Amino acid sequence: MAFTTILLDITNGIARLTLNRPEARNGIERDLARDLATAALALHEDRSVRAVLITGAGPAFCAGGDLKAFAAQGDRLGSYIKEVTVDLHTAVTHLTQLDAPVIAAVHGSAAGAGLGLVAGADIVIAAESAKFVMAYTLVGLVPDGGSTWFLPRRVGLGRALEMSLLNRPLSASEAQSAGLVTRVVPDDRLGEEAEAVAVTLAAGPTRSFGATKRLLRASFGNGLETQLELESRAISDAGRTHDGREGIAAFLEKRAAAFQAR
Repeated sequence: MAFTTILLDITNGIARLTLNRPEARNGIERDLARDLATAALALHEDRSVRAVLITGAGPAFCAGGDLKAFAAQGDRLGSYIKEVTVDLHTAVTHLTQLDAPVIAAVHGSAAGAGLGLVAGADIVIAAESAKFVMAYTLVGLVPDGGSTWFLPRRVGLGRALEMSLLNRPLSASEAQSAGLVTRVVPDDRLGEEAEAVAVTLAAGPTRSFGATKRLLRASFGNGLETQLELESRAISDAGRTHDGREGIAAFLEKRAAAFQAR
C-alpha cells in the first residue's frame, strides 16, 4: 500500500504509523487526512495488528492543520476543511475502534488536530521537551479530530476549556500532571521507550485490551447497573477465548502466557 504523506510498516504485530510531512511539521491537509483514513481502515481490517505506534517525522509530532494549505483555498476554505475533517474523523474512528492499543510517541509539538491524535491514543509517551497546545481559537477556528470528546475525558472539563480558550501550551510534565500524557522520558530515549511499550502490548491479549477500552469509554455515558451488565458480558466472553484460558493457566503455572493475536 503506497502513501505520499505517511509511512506504514507492520512487523511482528506492531503497526508503526509515521506522519511524514516534516517540511510542514506534519501539518494535516487533504492528502495527509486521506492517507490517515486509508491507513486506519487497513489497520482495522488487519487481524495481525496487536499494537499501533504513531510518530511524526522531522522536528514535530504534528502541528495540526496546515494553515498554509488552508489559506490557499480562499473562498473555498470552509468546503476544504470539511473535506479534510471527513477523512481525519474517519481515521480517528477506526483507530479508536481498534482492539490493538494505540501508542503516541510525541516530540516537538502536538498542536490542534495533532493534539487530538494524542488525546485519542491509549498510551502517550512524551519527550521532555514536547509541547501541547490546542491553538484552534487562536486563529478563529474550532477544535476537530475528536479533541472535544477525548480531551475533557482525559484532563477534565475545566482544563479542557482553559486549553481551548486560552491556548497556553503545556509542557510535557504539565501534560502528564493533567492526565494527557502517560509517561515523560528524556528526548534521546523517546523512540526506545515507545518501542518497548509497543512490544509489550503486542505480546498481550489483544481482544482483552479491546474489550477493556470499550468498557472504560462506555462508562462515561452509563449508569452503574448498565456498566455492571456490560462488564459481566465482557468478562464472560473473555472466559470463552483462548487468551482467557491461557492467561489463567499461565498465572497458575508461573510461566509467561502465550496470547494469540485474535
